Parts: sequence; structure tokens; C-alpha cells
Amino acid sequence: MTRIGTTHAARVNFLIGFAIGFGIAGLLAFVNMANLHGTAVPYNSLLIQQMHRYDIGHEHAAGPGDMYSRGKERHITSHKELDEDRGTGGRDINLDSDSHFHHDDNILAKKLEKTVRVLCWIMTSPKNLDTRAVHVRNTWGKRCNKLLFFSSETNTTFPTIGLNVTEGRNHLTAKTIGAFRYVYEHFYDEADWFMKADDDTYVIVENLRYFLSDHNTSQPVYFGHKFKKMVKQGYFSGGAGYVLSRQALKTFVEKGSNTTICKQDGGAEDAEIGKCMSKLGIVAGNSTDMLGRSRFHCFDAETHLFGGYPKWYYNYDADGAKQGQENISDYAVSFHYVRPLKMYSMEFFVYHLRPYGIISQTQSLNFEKGL
Repeated sequence: MTRIGTTHAARVNFLIGFAIGFGIAGLLAFVNMANLHGTAVPYNSLLIQQMHRYDIGHEHAAGPGDMYSRGKERHITSHKELDEDRGTGGRDINLDSDSHFHHDDNILAKKLEKTVRVLCWIMTSPKNLDTRAVHVRNTWGKRCNKLLFFSSETNTTFPTIGLNVTEGRNHLTAKTIGAFRYVYEHFYDEADWFMKADDDTYVIVENLRYFLSDHNTSQPVYFGHKFKKMVKQGYFSGGAGYVLSRQALKTFVEKGSNTTICKQDGGAEDAEIGKCMSKLGIVAGNSTDMLGRSRFHCFDAETHLFGGYPKWYYNYDADGAKQGQENISDYAVSFHYVRPLKMYSMEFFVYHLRPYGIISQTQSLNFEKGL
């Protein structure tokens, strides 16, 4: 390129950069002026939208395996979108090898680990073992008192427990009923609470135990992210995960096999389980914290922070489809549609990253004991 051509390109780049900077500055000025005049302007939302529009057309130089290239990053709100994801790109990830792992004061967490025993079982499939389930096993799953994976086929190496159920979304209800029955028959005495989650769910198990610590496992109750349709008391999102008390599990398995009461297969799994629970007298409890903030989430953290919900969600969510950090509990329990790499990002941010000089204190965010 000639010197004249180089100079011209530099001027064009300068003008583009100047225009973008001027536009953002104008946006900030608009927000500030609107706030001064008492007009409520969603500052974060506007800024993020503007930056996102810019990023869509300006991908950075990245390799073909970089799933976080600008313009390709998007909120995932369905399993179809998650299936299009490229996983970890063949990377072998092990955060436990960190030689500077924190030595935090975990006395309270360890105490709850013994007194609030949680069995976690993961709904998966043969094709998802190496792309999804393995990352649950490598991250949050190891903090459960007992971790089980249920599939349509037995895999003695992974391992998974095979159920006599045809694979596919049309049979998730039968798969769920079969998994809970297996748990009840083999592990009922080894846990106090029994959580069902998907292989793209991320759970902060310590926060789950804290939430459950003020509830009675001898009561027929279960908790999760509540939807308000189809069932009078509401029902819980399957993807966000829901957790049953010992009494709820006992009642569900012993009485829920009655086909005149509960549908045994077909339909939307979480809705059918919710209908069954309601008919059996198992209470759909409240899982929000004392400030009314959500703990279980049926989308990933970014979606609940910044919005971008699918249209159906506004009609289903029992708490009004709120967004923003003021609506997410500091002791959040779960997020859904979490990409494999983001599982490890969550591990880093929750269990490794610390701001120097700030010592976090425990908060009392549970309601008084009871339902």
C-alpha cells in the first residue's frame, strides 16, 4: 500500500473511532439529562444495546473454535440453540489444578454439607455425555452429597443409570418419574433433599443448602423457579432444577404411579410433574429470598441480568419476568442453558475471583422456618 493509501486508511479509522466515541458520549449525556428531569431511563440496557449493535459487525480476530467471538455471542434460551454450541472446542479443562486455590473459611458450608444432605440427579442422554454431562461432573456436581446421571442407556464408564424409557423430549416425563423412583428405592436414606437438574444447569450447591436449611424435609414440599400456568399453585421449571423434600419424594413415588392421578409420560415434563405434585398435596413452596429476589433461574445469568427473554416467558413467570441484579438473590441457587465453557467461567467467578481487601459477611436472607 502506498503512503497516501496508508494515510487515508488511518484517517478513516480515526473518523470511525471518533464517531463511535461521540455517539456513546451522547448516549451518556442523554441518560444523565433524562435522569435530571425525572425521566426513568434504563441506563445499563441502553448502553448494552448500543455496544452490542457495534460488536455484531466487528468480529475480532479469533480462531474457528472461539465460541465467544463478537457477533456470535448471544443469549441462549432454548435447547436447540444450546445444541448448536461448540462445547469446549476439545479443550481439557481442570480448574482443580489451580496451585493458588483459595483457603477460605468454609466452616459454615461444611457444617451444612453434613446437616443438609443433597442428592443431585442429572437428566442427560447418550449423545450429551461428552458435550454436557461431563462438565456438570467436573464443576458443581462434585459438591452434592450424592451425584447421579440418568439416561436412556446404562454407561458403566461415565457412569449413567439407564432407564427403560425411549430417548427424546416427548418422554421426559417418564424419564423423570423413573429417575425419582430409582432414587427413592436405592438412596432414600442417604439424603435429606433430592434435586433434579438438566445437563445444562449450573447450581451453587452451598446456596441451595443454605436455602433448604430453614425448611422441614418431613413436610411434603418442593422448590424451584415457579411458573403460574396450568397448575393453580404453580409448578417449577425443569431446566432451573427443582428439589424435593424426603416426604415429597416418598409421596410422589408411592402415590404418583397411580395413572388416574398422574400422567406417566408425554406432555411437558415440568408441567406434568407439577400437576401430579398438586394432586398429591405436595406444596409448591416459595423460593425467593427475604428481599423478594429469585434464587432458581430458568435462563443463564446474562439473560436474567439484562433481559432478552422469549415471549412465552412473560406469560409463564410467576414473579413478573423481572430482570436486573436487584432481582437476583445474592445467594442465587441455579441458572439454566449454561454453555460448557461458561460452566467453568462460573466456577472461576464464584469460587476463585476475590476483590482484595473486601471480606464478605454472611447475610440472613431466608424467611422464618416453615413453608
